[in-house]
Amino acid sequence: MKHIIIGTAGHVDHGKTCLTRALTGTDTDRLKEEKKRGITIEIGFAKLTLPNGQTASIIDVPGHERLIRNMLVGAGGIDVVLLVIAADEGVMPQTEEHLEILSLLGVKQGLIVLTKTDMVDQDWLEMVTEDVKEHMAGTFLEGAPILPVSSSTGQGIEELKAAIVTLIEQTPPRSPSQPFRLPVDRSFSVKGFGTVVTGTLMDGTLRAGDTVMIYPQQKLAKVRELQNHDVSQAQVEAGMRVAINLTGVDRQELARGCTIAQPGSMQLTRRIAVRLELTRDTPFEVRNASQLHFYQGTQELLCRVRLLDSNLLQKGKSGYAELTFEEDLAARNLDRFIVRFFSPMTTVGGGVILDMDAPRLKRNDLRVLNRLRQLDQSPKSRVRQIIYDAGYTLLEESQLNQISGLSSQVVADALKELIQDHEIVRVGSGLIALDILNTVWFKIESLLRAYHREEPLKEGMPLGELREKAFSGAPKAADAMFAYLVQQQKIKLCGSNAALFSFQVSYSDELLALKESVHNQYENYGLEPPTNGEAAQQYPGREKLFQQVFSRMQQDGELVVLTPQTCVLKSYCQTALQTFIGMFSQYETVALGEFRTKLGVSRKYAQMYLDYFDRCKVSKLVGDRRVLLNPTPDAVSSS
Repeated sequence: MKHIIIGTAGHVDHGKTCLTRALTGTDTDRLKEEKKRGITIEIGFAKLTLPNGQTASIIDVPGHERLIRNMLVGAGGIDVVLLVIAADEGVMPQTEEHLEILSLLGVKQGLIVLTKTDMVDQDWLEMVTEDVKEHMAGTFLEGAPILPVSSSTGQGIEELKAAIVTLIEQTPPRSPSQPFRLPVDRSFSVKGFGTVVTGTLMDGTLRAGDTVMIYPQQKLAKVRELQNHDVSQAQVEAGMRVAINLTGVDRQELARGCTIAQPGSMQLTRRIAVRLELTRDTPFEVRNASQLHFYQGTQELLCRVRLLDSNLLQKGKSGYAELTFEEDLAARNLDRFIVRFFSPMTTVGGGVILDMDAPRLKRNDLRVLNRLRQLDQSPKSRVRQIIYDAGYTLLEESQLNQISGLSSQVVADALKELIQDHEIVRVGSGLIALDILNTVWFKIESLLRAYHREEPLKEGMPLGELREKAFSGAPKAADAMFAYLVQQQKIKLCGSNAALFSFQVSYSDELLALKESVHNQYENYGLEPPTNGEAAQQYPGREKLFQQVFSRMQQDGELVVLTPQTCVLKSYCQTALQTFIGMFSQYETVALGEFRTKLGVSRKYAQMYLDYFDRCKVSKLVGDRRVLLNPTPDAVSSS
């Protein structure tokens, strides 16, 4: 079932609470002071059961100008609004202020209810109706149904309920895929149960037994019990009014302004980038460095405004700004907010959070402003910009869901389009902007081409070196990128080395001549070659070229590495091996001296060969003699 929060809004004493009572049978004026004064001071809540069996929650918010801060607590959770206008007075200042607040908070649907119609005649009612239509022009309620009712006689109430049914059918449900979140509007203790908080579940699904985190304190607690309109529930969903009985937290640690949310799903910050919009009727302008009261969810904080694209923001205009706080703000990207002057207490505007993780931004900077426009324009442009911001760190789609502030379905739809348009590419399980991918590939290609020029006889550049130079040591991104480039046949991996896909080891004429010279040199050395350093000394001025050829000959198996300092031509190593194996036709075991004599080399070289055979698992030293493990003549490794 769809869960919808209906908010009443309008000028003080225009009959919001009486209308709620007529619709639900519940009196939301619960405080003595409210009864005494006849106006709503705190927000009130009631369950509405409609003719089709659909249920909804009604939030009755204060209308008095001095109580706007309490109105804001309730308005943040509203899906649709009943804008209440008394027929005997018509549109009043708080009518328009509430309407602008609701518009700034992103409410898009509602009905206009003319109350107290039993107190006016038909001509007056028609005149007020026309006046209301004029005032609604250009607002989200332009063209909305205007329904005359009398809460005292019941006239028009059933017609209003029918209109609410139609409105709810047209209202999209809140996202169940987002991590759960409930801004706390009340907290208290119940004897025998402990701490209880109430609020509107803005996102997700919450279940009894869940572990929750209290923000901004970042304290963990556990859900003992859940209620919706005094009825216990095993789970509650976005769009429901909820009471939560918590364990592991004291009443003193909770108050209005806290948020109950899935652990790790909220960000804490003292600086945000926003789109700030001033109301059409505010008597004030906002200047750079102005101080304002900031309202989001049930939080109220002081903020300092840095206008990023102007020095002055006038009424009815919008611009980009950076807001800084002296306390932690717990929110999510795309959350909406309201700002007010403290003195005089006036709503001046509101907006949307574009970046919860904003650094200090340069004012009047085209790159900064263009980025904010991309984050602000559409889900597609927002997703594109967030992926672009991530560079080559490869965002997972689940990370993108959380960072973007969009529902998982909206993100998936945007990604599908961006991938089809070849603007975004999947690399493994991550995402990267095509421009960034091309930049990274250009860097990798350049590094490998340069390496191949310098080292034409090596199979490729060591992956560790390439990773460090191309990715500044970001191993997760690098490994995924390498795998992607292999799949795209742009590079190939040769063990722990990387090479361009088209690269082949090849000898230039100069290197080929040097290789023949080295081969001949080692042919002359026979079974007793010099050290590697001594061999290199035979090529003064060409040490680097010698090393390239020498290393390649080792890789190809033409030279066998007896020790880190000494290599021998493969044919001579095979001669030594065959000599060694042949000795076992006469002996069960072979000693070093016996092998030295048989091979006709010094003790030093005999020891090198025997140690090498042991490493290759051909033989094993037992005491001071060797036994044969593998009599196969080609058992020796070529490396």
